[in-house]
Amino acid sequence: MTPIIGITTYGRDEKNHYTLPAEYVDAVNRAGGTPILLPPGEHAVDRWLATVDGVILAGGGDMNPELYDGDSHETIYMIDAERDGTEMMLAKRLLESSLPTLGICRGTQLINVALGGTLHNHLPDVVGEDVLHRLPPREPTPHRIAVTPGSKLAGVTQSTDFEAASWHHQAIDRVAAQLSVVAHAPDGVVEAVEKPDHPWLVAVQWHPELTAKDDPIQQRIFDNFVAACAASGGR
Repeated sequence: MTPIIGITTYGRDEKNHYTLPAEYVDAVNRAGGTPILLPPGEHAVDRWLATVDGVILAGGGDMNPELYDGDSHETIYMIDAERDGTEMMLAKRLLESSLPTLGICRGTQLINVALGGTLHNHLPDVVGEDVLHRLPPREPTPHRIAVTPGSKLAGVTQSTDFEAASWHHQAIDRVAAQLSVVAHAPDGVVEAVEKPDHPWLVAVQWHPELTAKDDPIQQRIFDNFVAACAASGGR
């Protein structure tokens, strides 16, 4: 059977609509999965997990820094208590489960925070701007990624040095003890983590969905994830 892939969505916008960039759905479709969207506001997330074969924790706005005892910063945007609440609950359930899980950008940060890690509130304040992780005002930009040889991610991408689309101003600061760092940007910023004791949990700080249509390395992330969902039997 075709695996069912849950993808978290952005929160309610000014028109009271839930949205998600179509590139996520397209990448899952190309990989052979059937995507369904998981909007904020759901409290019975176990019902989701009884339905899907794997989950993508998608990108989007910033988490409330109170979730990781962080300080406020003028650049923090799109704080959404409803989304934070639903996704934190979902992430904790996924971390306790064997369901394949793919974190992307905010999703990576969410996994780290759910396990007790922290975030850099604004990367330029920490690492400067020799390597740009997004363009003003909030636009994606490419930079190199160095992946740890022998990691699950290296096996997934089949490459340890490539270019990817970056679109963030925050990243992991203190890494949760249960996670292993498996990729960096040229300035040392953490770009990917894995949970070694989980059957398939990979989280990347960049946005593979943005270039996956034309970049086989990025599409392999979705292909491998969906294949893991099919093989695991999900539910």
